[in-house]
Amino acid sequence: MYCKNLVKNIKNVIAPPPFHLKQNGFCPICEQNTVFFSENTWLRDNFLCIKCGSIPRQRALMIIIEKYFPNWRNLSIHESSPGECSITKKLKQECKKYIGSQYYSDREFGSIINGYRNENLEKQTFDNQIFDIVITQDVLEHIYNPQEAFFEIARTLKNGGAHIFTVPIINKFNKTEIWATLGENGEPVFSKAEEWHGNPIDEKGSPVTMHWGYDIVDYIREASDLKTKIEYIHDLNHGIWAEYIEVLVTKK
Repeated sequence: MYCKNLVKNIKNVIAPPPFHLKQNGFCPICEQNTVFFSENTWLRDNFLCIKCGSIPRQRALMIIIEKYFPNWRNLSIHESSPGECSITKKLKQECKKYIGSQYYSDREFGSIINGYRNENLEKQTFDNQIFDIVITQDVLEHIYNPQEAFFEIARTLKNGGAHIFTVPIINKFNKTEIWATLGENGEPVFSKAEEWHGNPIDEKGSPVTMHWGYDIVDYIREASDLKTKIEYIHDLNHGIWAEYIEVLVTKK
């Protein structure tokens, strides 16, 4: 009996308390007064706007787009590998010159597939200097040759344009690590623990190839000769409170 009670008491001591976060505020994506809510401590993917379902990094991205390009609705925008999220829906609905692209490795590049243009971010078929804004949401940790992607993005930007993007900066106090390389069979070869994230067009997901540090700005400068600013927002009123919340802006 003593042992049973001891085990029960230990469980009561170490069991985590239920998590509940609720915050009234204003969503910059659906542009409504709302409630941001999470029952999971991993806020980056779970601190939701109850009206549009947006998550913190998407709301931060929207605020930064508005900050640098308040006239974005009249501009040319390319978004690479978008998911079916509220910010992408907003961009598609409100910007007439929005183009979304996905990566189908076995199909003709430059063709339209399922409503998206088929593009390899590392070797694009777009002409030079045709976009005012290029957007990527958590894409560049899945690229095998990110410097080629940075070069190509810069090539397609107009002068005065910008690449505005989110990417988890995992290595806050360390240099960037290459996490996986492309194997001869086309599969990733992980240097450390195997890691995958969701992919909107592939149930298998996307391999994590990079653990970025703040030296990502050096990678971008070396590849494109462009400077990058890291914007960091913590704003509970807009539901922006989470891990890896940086938005990066590379201006041409």
